[in-house]
This record gives sequence, C-alpha cells and structure tokens, in this order.
Amino acid sequence: MNGHRTELRRRMARIVRLMLAAAAALLVVPSANRAEAASPKLIALVIDDFGNNMKGTRQMLDLPVHLTVAVMPFLPSTKTDAETAYRMGHDVIVHLPMEPMRGKRSWLGPGAITTDLSDGEIRQRVEAAIADVPHAVGMNNHMGSKATADERVMRVVLQVCKEHGLFFLDSRTSWHTVVPKVAREVGVKLLQNDVFLDDVSTPRHISRQLMVLKKHLENHELCVAIGHVGTSGPVTSEVLRSAIPELSSRAMFVRLSELVLPSAPAKAPQSRAQGSNTR
Repeated sequence: MNGHRTELRRRMARIVRLMLAAAAALLVVPSANRAEAASPKLIALVIDDFGNNMKGTRQMLDLPVHLTVAVMPFLPSTKTDAETAYRMGHDVIVHLPMEPMRGKRSWLGPGAITTDLSDGEIRQRVEAAIADVPHAVGMNNHMGSKATADERVMRVVLQVCKEHGLFFLDSRTSWHTVVPKVAREVGVKLLQNDVFLDDVSTPRHISRQLMVLKKHLENHELCVAIGHVGTSGPVTSEVLRSAIPELSSRAMFVRLSELVLPSAPAKAPQSRAQGSNTR
C-alpha cells in the first residue's frame, strides 16, 4: 500500500513538473520576437538648409525629438545655428552645396562644389566647409543632382570626409547617384535618404509624405526623412509637431550618428528618395 502511494506521489510530482515547464515555455518570448522588442523601428529626421536665418529655424530646433541639423557653410547664421543645435543635443552635419542638373549656380551659395572644378579646388572647398561648421559629424549634399552623379567629384569629396572621420548622407536627388559605389571604394560610412517630406510645402503634401514614411517602416527597420527650414519651415515643423506623438508610438527618433555604429541596421542601396526633389 505504501509503495502504491509512493508511486502515485511520484507520478503527481512528475505531472506538476511537466505542467510548470509548459507554463514557463509559454512565457518565453521567441528569439525573433525578443530581437524585435530590443530593436524598435527607427526614424532619422534630417532638416536641411540651416545657416541663413531661415524661417522655421527655432520651431524645428524646438521639436521634442532628436534631429540631425544640416547647416550650410559660409552663411550669416552658420556658426550660430550649428552651436545652438549642438547645445540642444542634435547632430550637426555639413550641408554642402553641390551642382544640380538644372537651376542657377547662384542658388547654391558660396563655396559650392561644381563639376568644372579641379580635384585640388574641390578638396580645398570641402576642407573649408568642414572647418566652417562647428561640431559637424557628417555631411550631406545640398541640391547636387549633377555633382553626385560624377565619380571624380565624389571621390574627392568622400576622401576628405574619410580623412575627417565624417559619414556621408546621400540625399539622393538623382537617379544616377554614384555615391554608394564610391563610398564603398573609399571606405566612408554611408546613409541614404528615403523620403523628402516637403518637396511641396503644403500641409496636405507633408502629411501625405509622412504616410509614405509609415509605409516604408512596414518593411524596413529604418527610415531617413529630410525636411527643410526656409519657405516650408514653419509648415513642416507644425505638421511634424502634430505627428510626432503618433510616430513615436511606432518608432524611435534617432540622430544619424547613432546609425553608423556597428549595431545599426543595414540599408539596401536604392535609386532615389521618395518625393519629387530632383535638384
């Protein structure tokens, strides 16, 4: 009788252990889900055209998220805007004026990189631009649909970036950009724009582009989006401020410098950012 009770207790204990193990298994998050929980979707918001006391400058800097502030060199508020952005915890990058396929060169501002310059002159201008923008950790192109399609020009630009430890953000204003190819050859850390937010500066269009951003995040871990101060600045900043709470529930806002770390998600090369910017 005692033996029967002992065997019964052993069976009951075994059943309890199996039930506890099964319950514990239900509580374990699969490794793929753990990785997803540990790696939220990311939005890198880049705002171009700082440096010339442009409309919307303060509204953009006051947005309640991390930004990357692209500052044009050699302009009246270049240093002030860069210092203010840095003090507020934003990334600062050089917004280098570069030759477009269409448009007047006078639109580019001083120190622009054009395809008729010699290698030495390009190097000198890029060096000067970097020196003129305090706290810069990277660079992107202002306009530049012609220059970014020229391997000779971009090889010089990217070599200088490498020497200064800067990453490069290809704004992707051209279908024919050679920046990814040359960046791989030179060994420069590269990021690429995915969406232009305000190529048309109306609330309706900017809101539509934010929908494009959300759609992009459905199939990608990261979205780099570019907006501007200037004519569209007050409108873009207002639409963004209204959208940030909902976007923050979907993704984390990060600075570009956080994406060039070894743990940053890889981005497949693409031809052109979504938007109509072909400057």
